[in-house]
Amino acid sequence: MTTARAPGTSAPLEPGAGPESGAASDRAPVPRLLVLRALGLGDLLAGVPALRALRRAYPGHDLVLAGPEELAPVAAATGAVDRLLPAAGPGRTVPRALHWTGPPPEVAVDLHGNGPSSHRLLAGVRPRRLLAFAHPDLPRGDGPPWYAEEHERDRWCRLLTAYGIAADPTDLLLPRPRAASPAPGAVVLHPGAGAPSRCWPVERYAALARRLRERGLRVVVTGGGAEGGLVTRLAALAGLPGTDVFGGGLPYDRLAALVAEAHAVVSGDTGVAHLAVALATPTVTLFGPVPPSRWGPPAHPRHRALWHPGPDGDPHGRAVDPALLRITTTEVLDALDTLDALCEAL
Repeated sequence: MTTARAPGTSAPLEPGAGPESGAASDRAPVPRLLVLRALGLGDLLAGVPALRALRRAYPGHDLVLAGPEELAPVAAATGAVDRLLPAAGPGRTVPRALHWTGPPPEVAVDLHGNGPSSHRLLAGVRPRRLLAFAHPDLPRGDGPPWYAEEHERDRWCRLLTAYGIAADPTDLLLPRPRAASPAPGAVVLHPGAGAPSRCWPVERYAALARRLRERGLRVVVTGGGAEGGLVTRLAALAGLPGTDVFGGGLPYDRLAALVAEAHAVVSGDTGVAHLAVALATPTVTLFGPVPPSRWGPPAHPRHRALWHPGPDGDPHGRAVDPALLRITTTEVLDALDTLDALCEAL
């Protein structure tokens, strides 16, 4: 288990001992609250309002987040998490086990899904109380119903509200990172996403990059650890210099600094879009197959969500969704122009 630094820092969680459990101590053990959200960057950021609500509701508890170890610095930046318990399953599946030690948590909260596997995973550590959505396979649950069409931030805040915990879905901003940006004032293009169905064609990103550079704007491209080929192809098509290519997965502090100081971030519905929203950076987010009503940014002049309504597609599909293909390069340029005008007026 890892231990958080002071709230508000973008530094990673430091290795540390697990919660005081079997060791002799003159002090009473600190009660613990376990939260399961073993998903990706965007998922964690969409859960920040709920995490902060839990922090306020249980100020004397050690708040332990079960999630991917690589998201430890993001968890620290929320100011809500005391410790991270490494936990992840393949894709978006529920982890097979939680390596929990010591006494059971006082409270466990399922922010991972609607069950039943995530409920059962948490029940396995024997919490005194489990907060989760109701599920027909677990008839003893006292939680509220799950609504598939609900916005992700609203969903988890509603869960907590049903248990008497006040939660504000707009409480999502992160403190600005202390690190210096490697490309201040650049337009950041992030062509990748968790599935091909959410990836706007790389040729259109390249055309956008060329148009923006003709206007005198610096354009940089970012990509995750498995997106090196995509990033390299975009850079080659757009004629970007090597200094403006950030592939291979930047460490969180550098990525956060790059995003925080960007002119704007253009991406699909993926973690970097959520990070830009959390850092109050202007965004143009390209939606398809999932509509912005479920994963989009909050209503604010600095955010533009592009979406051509149609039937829902597969957010984990292997082909670009038709709704995403209907978004043109001109639409994205127009959205960036609108952002510039609105941001200047603020």
